[in-house]
Amino acid sequence: YRFECAMRASVLLGFVGLTLSSMLLILLNPRRWRLTSLASHLEQIGLNAVPIVALLTFLVGAVVAFLGATILRDFGATIYTVDLVAFSFLREFGVLLTAILMAGRTASAFTAQIGSMKANEEIDAIRTLGLNPMELLVVPRVLALLISLPLLTFVAMICGIVGGAVVCALTLDISPAMFLSLLQSDIGVQHFLVGLAKAPFFAFLIAAIGCLEGFKVSGSAESVGAHTTSAVVQSIFVVIVLDAVAALFFMEMGW
Repeated sequence: YRFECAMRASVLLGFVGLTLSSMLLILLNPRRWRLTSLASHLEQIGLNAVPIVALLTFLVGAVVAFLGATILRDFGATIYTVDLVAFSFLREFGVLLTAILMAGRTASAFTAQIGSMKANEEIDAIRTLGLNPMELLVVPRVLALLISLPLLTFVAMICGIVGGAVVCALTLDISPAMFLSLLQSDIGVQHFLVGLAKAPFFAFLIAAIGCLEGFKVSGSAESVGAHTTSAVVQSIFVVIVLDAVAALFFMEMGW
């Protein structure tokens, strides 16, 4: 089992290096940019995901505020519900919930799309035509997720805080103006930057895992399903582990 995990990690690292080198070569040569493909993936990955991300984070923000108010009421400190919601969503929940949603929604889509092409021998046809599958299939998807995930994270942060503000207004008699005043006075901008800084790393790993699992498909529908499931599980696992490591790092740095 350890050997298998080490092999998977080494294959993923090799694919990450190949993806980075392909991105660098393409970025240095604007004539090879595939803007149409990039725009299409931006719509599918980013724009179409806004409603589900906004709704989920709004509801989680409301739940966090309700639970926080329930506990803090016993200590006469319900006013700190504002800090709890803002701190948790700016640093952790905003980027983590968005990344997990993207792991389930986007990594699986990447694997299914590339895996179906692999099963139908379309990738072999691309190579026969003298085209690079990395440049054609992987780089536009990685760039689209690198652009989309930070923007979706920002939407998630705003919606989560709005959900908390609604609960505070309805149950704690904390007006929106008071909520914003407490938010401005108590929460520093570094918490927002810490949360947003993690988004590109999550995006790159989710896209890389999704594309890599698509290339591993052997040629049957069963293989496509198995690797799609594997892509989702691996992406969520890597995102949570990386988030835990980042949280420890930022805590030790005092950020």
